[in-house]
Amino acid sequence: MAKHGKKYVEAAKLIDSEAVYEPAEAVELVKKAATAKFDETVEVAVRLGVDPRKQDQAVRGVVVLPHGTGKTQRVLVFAKGDKAKEAEAAGADFVGDQDMINKIQQGWFEFDVCVATPDMMSEVGKLGRLLGGKGLMPNPKAGTVTFDVAKAVQEIKAGKIEYRLDKAGQIHAPIGKVSFDAAKLNENLKSLIDALNRAKPAAAKGVYLKGIAVSSTMGPSARVNTATFK
Repeated sequence: MAKHGKKYVEAAKLIDSEAVYEPAEAVELVKKAATAKFDETVEVAVRLGVDPRKQDQAVRGVVVLPHGTGKTQRVLVFAKGDKAKEAEAAGADFVGDQDMINKIQQGWFEFDVCVATPDMMSEVGKLGRLLGGKGLMPNPKAGTVTFDVAKAVQEIKAGKIEYRLDKAGQIHAPIGKVSFDAAKLNENLKSLIDALNRAKPAAAKGVYLKGIAVSSTMGPSARVNTATFK
C-alpha cells in the first residue's frame, strides 16, 4: 500500500471512508481536507454500470459547468479566412492553419484545447498521432469540429469540459477548485451527473450510477450518495 504523509493522514480523519455522504456534505469535507499550499482541483470519479468494451455502451460527451473549472483554457483554433477572424474575436488564444500545423509538428503544445473547422480536418488529421496521444484531437462529439467556432471558443472559456468513459468503466472530471464556494462546487457536480444521466446508453442495463467519489488533487476522497441524482 502507498504511504501517505502526516498532513494526508490527519486530513483523512475528517472523512469516514466507509460512509456515504450527501453531495453538499461530501464537497464541504473535501474542502476541509485539502491541505496543499496550492489551490487544489476538486475532482469527481463516477463508476458507471456499463461495459466499456462494448461500443453501444460508450459514454462520452461535453457539459458546460455553470461556475467553470477555475482553470483558464488556452484554445487553439484551426481555421481560415472569416472563420479565423471569428475565432480571434471570440477570444481564441491561437488561430491559424498550416502555420499552426507546422508548429505542432516541430513540438509546440502550448495549448489545452483544439477546435477545427470541418474543412481543416483533412490537414489536422495528419497530426493524429501527435494530438491523439495527448487527448487533443478535435472531435465532432466533443463539439470541437464545427463551423461555429465562436460558440465553441466561448463555451470552452466559460467552463466546458469533456467526459469520456475509461477502460475501467469510470468517468473522471474536474468540477472546480478548493477555493470555490461549496455551493458552486455542488452545482457543478450536479451539472456533471445530470449530463451523465442524459448520456446513459440505451444498451445499459441494471444500476447505471454505481458509485460517485469527490476528492481534491492531494486529499482523501468522500463517497457520495448516488440516490440523490436518480
